[in-house]
Amino acid sequence: MKVILANIVAIYRKELQSYFASPFAYVIAGVFWLLSGFFFVAILLGPDGVIAQVATRDQLGITDPPIDVPYQFLSVYLGVIGSFTLFMLPMLSMGLYSEERKRGTLELLATSPVTNWVVAVGKLLGVLTFFVTMVIPLMVYEAIALSASDPPIQMTVMLLGHAGLVLMAAAVLSLGMFVSSLTDSTILAAILTFGLMLFLWVVDVIANALSGPVGEALAHLSLLKHYTNLVQGVLDTGSVALLLSYVVLGLFLTAQSVEALRYQRS
Repeated sequence: MKVILANIVAIYRKELQSYFASPFAYVIAGVFWLLSGFFFVAILLGPDGVIAQVATRDQLGITDPPIDVPYQFLSVYLGVIGSFTLFMLPMLSMGLYSEERKRGTLELLATSPVTNWVVAVGKLLGVLTFFVTMVIPLMVYEAIALSASDPPIQMTVMLLGHAGLVLMAAAVLSLGMFVSSLTDSTILAAILTFGLMLFLWVVDVIANALSGPVGEALAHLSLLKHYTNLVQGVLDTGSVALLLSYVVLGLFLTAQSVEALRYQRS
């Protein structure tokens, strides 16, 4: 067990170092912070923002139902950020294995004593850690801006919402890693991952058009539905289990994909 953990840590550190040394990763992070800051201001302080809506209600004397401004803002903001990350996460996962294929080092990984699962887990933890470092500044300025709210923001809602964002990202990155293991083209990996995530994001729309067990089964696959539950502060174990299932599925398929390459080379 110690050997497995040591190998995971070694792969994790190598992957994390490659992200922090990559100019492209910093470009992605910069665009993410820029747009997330724009959405933050627009949703909270914009002409159609939450505060403006509350002020209009006050002027009209509308007090029922009362609006919990911090909760309303956070659920809308994290919903927008979740949709935005669907474009960004495939760019983080596209090179996880396709770059190894392009450099010819994937064959070395496939034939090394380190198991495919260990490599996949280490790579996923590395890219997920980089994403978390991108999310932390958001939490800081959210906490500062909402600290003056009355009633104060519930920390459980805030933490659960961001945990949902990270969990959703882990699911997307894990499935994107599998797609990356199928091709040596990073662009193709990003496009295919985005297409797959878009399908899983809106699959409940397709499910609503269907009836019976097929429609019910498709509705359970929706990333949007389960992510929305978490950002609205609903700790739904079914949503957590579904997102974790995507993470495990991505790891499993990646390990099998690399294993298939091992047999091709043997």
